[in-house]
This record gives sequence, C-alpha cells and structure tokens, in this order.
Amino acid sequence: MNQATWIETIGWAGAIFYVLAYLLLTAGILKSSGYNFHFLNMLGAAGLIVDSYYHADNPNLAVNSIWLVIGLFAVIKRFSKRSNR
Repeated sequence: MNQATWIETIGWAGAIFYVLAYLLLTAGILKSSGYNFHFLNMLGAAGLIVDSYYHADNPNLAVNSIWLVIGLFAVIKRFSKRSNR
C-alpha cells in the first residue's frame, strides 16, 4: 500500500470515528461527558488532521486541530475533577 492510500485510509477512519461518536451519543449509549465520546472524537480529529495536512486542506486542518484541542481539554478537565475527589 502506498503513502497516499494509507493517508486516505487514516482520513476515512477519522470520519468513521466522528460519525460513530455521534451515533452512539444520539442512541444514548455514550454520554457527552464520558471519556469514550471524547476519545472517539479525538481519534476522528486526528485522522482527519493527517488527511487534511497531506492534501493541504487548511480549513479542514484548522477545524479538526481545534476539535482535537477541545477534546483534550475536556478529557483533562474530567480527569482533574476525578483526581480531586
């Protein structure tokens, strides 16, 4: 498999993680405050960041980078609340 195919696969995996996170949230299986929801979103962002960088899709790169930072912030915030108990 060549580099372009790997990048495309990573991008599609990112899209699947985003959609899966939203589907599971909507179905009531995940909670928006839960780690799993945020991890799926961060995986989605990471996959699309790789694809966006490769294709020089700067708007998509920016949005997904911000989305990844938001996910990291949410996980860190939740983890710090848990540690303070």
